[in-house]
Amino acid sequence: MLENEGNQFVSLMKSVMIIISIITTELFPQICETEIPEIYIDDKARLIYENKLTEAKLNFSKDASPDNLIWLGRRLAYLGKYDEAIEIYSKGILKYPKDARFYRHRGHRYISSRCFEFAIKDFKKAASITRNKPNKVEPDGLPNSLNIPTSTLQGNIYYHLGLTYYIQGNYNQALRAYEKSLTLAENPDSYVAAANWLYIINRHLGRNVKAEDLLETITDDMAIIENHTYFEILKLYKGQNDPTEIKKQIMTGQSLVNATMAFGLGNYYFLQGREKEATEMFRFVVDGNQWSSFGYICAEARLNK
Repeated sequence: MLENEGNQFVSLMKSVMIIISIITTELFPQICETEIPEIYIDDKARLIYENKLTEAKLNFSKDASPDNLIWLGRRLAYLGKYDEAIEIYSKGILKYPKDARFYRHRGHRYISSRCFEFAIKDFKKAASITRNKPNKVEPDGLPNSLNIPTSTLQGNIYYHLGLTYYIQGNYNQALRAYEKSLTLAENPDSYVAAANWLYIINRHLGRNVKAEDLLETITDDMAIIENHTYFEILKLYKGQNDPTEIKKQIMTGQSLVNATMAFGLGNYYFLQGREKEATEMFRFVVDGNQWSSFGYICAEARLNK
């Protein structure tokens, strides 16, 4: 009898430890081995970000609302303080466990920190929370020229989930996520952003007809507000942009836009079987100073393969 009670106790403790492990993994920030370098931000942008961070701290001190907590995390992240931002979002998850925004934003900064498995868990959790609920517009950190937000909460959840799978080379999962993101696109900007990745994924999977059908939906009259780079990359795939001219523009610039365009050109070369030129462009991106950009992270992953 004592032996049975002992076995039951051991079994109970194992169950408790599993539950604690699940809760800890879900709610608290995870540790990655990646060392985050100093993030390049030009002086003008840094001044804006620092002023906005001061404003966010003041707002949160006056009103510790979930909105103000999210903005505090976002403002920290824009300055490359990813560990601090992740900690803020984790506190938000503890306090507001049914608010998908905290998982969505923490997942984004797990991508920045190269914590891809943690990012996937967060995006999946965010997707489960928002399932069958109305979609919501997500405000921009720095409004575009027309002050019109171009993305939504659910669209961003699936967009970043697809990106994480793409970085890992899990193209089938990335495909499903980006197909969902595309259906959630409510304007040309969010459409071309999702279509950019979906086209490449289709090509990687040998779904060339699907890829070409997708390009047919990209038209010159699309009213793009901010995602001009993705739009131009898609036009490159359509044969409407000259890769030589794009390369000249890339080689004379150094910016977030430049990293995105260079990665797109690298993909263009890769799909044509010009692997040496593709590798050259991917190396150009990782030799640059846009460590936290998606173009850099994707180029880094492609080179590592």
